[in-house]
Amino acid sequence: MTGKLTYFDDAGQAVMVDVHEKAETHRLARDAGRIRMKSETLALIADGRAQKGDVIGIARIAAIQATKRTGELIPLCHPMTLTHVAAEFTLDPDLPGVQCEVTVETVGRTGVEMEALTGVSA
Repeated sequence: MTGKLTYFDDAGQAVMVDVHEKAETHRLARDAGRIRMKSETLALIADGRAQKGDVIGIARIAAIQATKRTGELIPLCHPMTLTHVAAEFTLDPDLPGVQCEVTVETVGRTGVEMEALTGVSA
């Protein structure tokens, strides 16, 4: 490796990366994940018969909220002002389960990869 890791200081201590000299640019990140479940559970979700109500709607809100809280949840992440978050869910009977894709955008000095990852994880 030729470059210095920016997440550590000269003493090897973890630090938040200094981004003050970086230009603000449009940043976009997309992450995806799969949630496996029994076919019967997927059928309940697909038919809207789950006891918890609108499972996909609640999952969408959880994903969006998680992206907005990433700076509080993940150590050393910068707090971000997000300009757009989309959480899409696809029912997949072959899995069986649900596929989730989260897209996050901002205009800033650092990327939003961790926000997309956190949204999918939530």
